[in-house]
Amino acid sequence: MNAVLVLLVGCAILIAGYVFYGKWLSEQWGVDDTKTTPAHELEDGMDYVPAKAPVLMGHHFSSIAGAGPINGPIQAAVFGWVPVVLWVLIGGIFFGAVHDYGALFASIRHKGQSIGEVISANIGRRAKKLFLIFSYLTLILVVAAFAAIVADTFKATYGEDGALNVEASAANASVAMVSVLFIVMAILFGILVYRRGAPLSVATVAGVIGIIVCLVIGLNFHPIYLSKDVWMWIIGAYILVASVAPVWILLQPRDYLSSFLLYGMMIIAFVGILGAGVMGQNTSLDMPAFTGWTDTMTVSGTGAPASLGTVFPALFITIACGAISGFHSLVGSGTTSKQLDHERDAKPIAYGGMLIECALALISLCAVAFVWNRYSLNFGEEGFLRAPTQVFATGLAGMVATIPGLAAVESVVRTLLILTVSAFCLTSLDTATRLARYMFQEFWLEPGQTYKDVSGYKAVLANPYIATAITVVLGVALGMNGYSVIWPLFGAANQLLAGLGLLAVCAWLGNIGKNNKMFYIPMIFMLVVTICSLCQTIMGRFKAIFAGSAAFATYVQGILAVVLVVLAVVLAIEGIQTVFGGKKKA
Repeated sequence: MNAVLVLLVGCAILIAGYVFYGKWLSEQWGVDDTKTTPAHELEDGMDYVPAKAPVLMGHHFSSIAGAGPINGPIQAAVFGWVPVVLWVLIGGIFFGAVHDYGALFASIRHKGQSIGEVISANIGRRAKKLFLIFSYLTLILVVAAFAAIVADTFKATYGEDGALNVEASAANASVAMVSVLFIVMAILFGILVYRRGAPLSVATVAGVIGIIVCLVIGLNFHPIYLSKDVWMWIIGAYILVASVAPVWILLQPRDYLSSFLLYGMMIIAFVGILGAGVMGQNTSLDMPAFTGWTDTMTVSGTGAPASLGTVFPALFITIACGAISGFHSLVGSGTTSKQLDHERDAKPIAYGGMLIECALALISLCAVAFVWNRYSLNFGEEGFLRAPTQVFATGLAGMVATIPGLAAVESVVRTLLILTVSAFCLTSLDTATRLARYMFQEFWLEPGQTYKDVSGYKAVLANPYIATAITVVLGVALGMNGYSVIWPLFGAANQLLAGLGLLAVCAWLGNIGKNNKMFYIPMIFMLVVTICSLCQTIMGRFKAIFAGSAAFATYVQGILAVVLVVLAVVLAIEGIQTVFGGKKKA
């Protein structure tokens, strides 16, 4: 495998997809820049706030990226680099980018409301209720997992005697310090741009300088050493405030500034991969093209949580954010659609943002290929790479170190890459909390209503502060008490969201007389993949139950998998009746 060739050819294909297929989609759907977007029509200074395209791109990309396009391709590399590359390119251009662009476009034509409201208007109210319940529970799981992950990256390490181990805690304390400084800097940026009228270009330059300052301070001064439980409470308080605060003061500026970290990470990656190629270090990488239909050859040393199983459906569940992810439709229709300044911005932000994630997935594949022997074979504890983030950072830092004169910066680059990935977990966390709040509110309201339009218990539950508090309490409590019990189902649940998102947009386009045939194959494929994966889970869990060797988690996972399959089938039947059976909504 030649990493330079894979990266350059892959990026060229992604660019061609954006230029030609993205343009064709805009023409087929009738994207019209003369229409007023919900951000202007419903501007309220809190959720509906117009944002300039670069700022909104930063928010959207930071929210959908996180660690997903890194973890998925690295774990799926057990099947070989060919299946990964094919799914990232084909899935990204014809599945994921269509899904993201369609979800955002459908939302802005439904007054910035979620995919749940698109389903309600074009498939049925029962389908909407089912979708919102499923989406909310999925987002609670995301909040729980990301809160626990962030707390893990911030926590201090203590010895057996209870004494603080400062040396072992220094790296985590650095990440915590940088993250706190980022929040402060984002608030200042928001005030500077939206309340003081500073030009975005000037504020951006100041912000990038601020990022560098934050990194330098965080790496050299990090006095905050707290336990994981304390950090969980602090994170809970933070997302409680962040998810109800006006988007202009924190969400928009923080995500915009954070995106420069990700852009910087990708630039470092390109330099490392190209540099290693020029120096002849990545022309004969040891990663196989295809390892077989199962991962049993290498799974014992890959760091994957368990055997991924067969290529179908495991490949398409494991690589989510790098090809197609249902979480993206929740972001696009949840926060991004409420901030879109012009309809013309939807294509670069949604379609383009997904393809940038595909490029990051290709970079991740190059990283794992560079350290393949240390990842796929167990040489003992020393030098053995397990966590995908470690693989990513070690591989890219190793490539950078092959460039003459840069060998000494390998450890610094590796630390910065790990810090960058960790910082994005916090970005996705408060976005997920805000999205869950939207879902919870919409469940109690009719289209066009706010909590002020209803009375009784609905007015209480649909109140944004009450909805946020319930979400945060559920998410943090689950994060502190074993979200890992149901986390193995997240991949299938996420891809089920993608299939349902495709189905919703397909139904809407058909109802308004627009071409929706580009959705047929992606939505059917994703529904089939999801149901097959869940059926495998059900058979495996119930086999263990009947054998009498099942733990509590096995029962929970088996029951939830059955519920997800039933949900998928019910929603698919109603949606397919709308798309193919002439069951059209007014």
